[in-house]
Amino acid sequence: MMRRAVVRGRSRPRGGASDVSAPRPFVRDPSFRRSLALFRAFLHEQDDPEACYSLLARDAVDQVEAYDGPVAGRTVLDVGGGGGYFTEEFRRRGANAFLFEPDTAELGARSSDSAVVADGYLLPLRDGVADVTFSSNVLEHVADPETFLSELARVTRPGGLIYVSFTNWLSPWGGHEWAPWHYFGAERARARYLRRTGRPAKHTLGENLFAVHIGSTLRQVRARDDVTVVSARSRYWPFLAEAVVKAPGIREFATWNLLLILRRCPA
Repeated sequence: MMRRAVVRGRSRPRGGASDVSAPRPFVRDPSFRRSLALFRAFLHEQDDPEACYSLLARDAVDQVEAYDGPVAGRTVLDVGGGGGYFTEEFRRRGANAFLFEPDTAELGARSSDSAVVADGYLLPLRDGVADVTFSSNVLEHVADPETFLSELARVTRPGGLIYVSFTNWLSPWGGHEWAPWHYFGAERARARYLRRTGRPAKHTLGENLFAVHIGSTLRQVRARDDVTVVSARSRYWPFLAEAVVKAPGIREFATWNLLLILRRCPA
């Protein structure tokens, strides 16, 4: 059954990998093979979600470990993790991982023993409880991203890692199931989706999907005094993953999905 308890206790920092003063790790750009595998899996998201999200979860935890070392023994919070694929992968690698999800309809069987029904704006946790706070493709679904990011930072211990990725509005996938027709207007894209599939789209702009942009998000994050930006990069792009994010205008289309690796500042 799903739990409504809070996470108690926190794991001990693991040396230099979690030290806020540690040098930034060298992380190579992803390979074409890896990007192609993720893209192929995404094409089957609807008919084979198990394969799609299990692969994405393995890839995401690999990214966390590339920046912060092994997750074994650490407290990890998966905020908005839906069906629990990411939480399950963190736990498989030895982390004390907990899922926080506000929508019970999104929860799957794999999340039943690690899920807390909670809103990402107000997590039922004390300050600094997590070594790693993780949020995959959630930011575009919240009306107030700045408050959401503040809550992620609050529950992360000083020196801890915050992983945030989101699909920006002008990405080819910005309209989600009705992309890329969102470029011609959200309502027109939704109407086309209904005509084509015979069912209403899951997402409605301004209700459960919001037009989040890379430039404004980067400015907000860099202006904060509670986190430092370790990396801002395309999550899936197979080359120049950081360079594309540095190009104003172009980045809104070419990044596809922005990955922010943040470090919680000392208290």
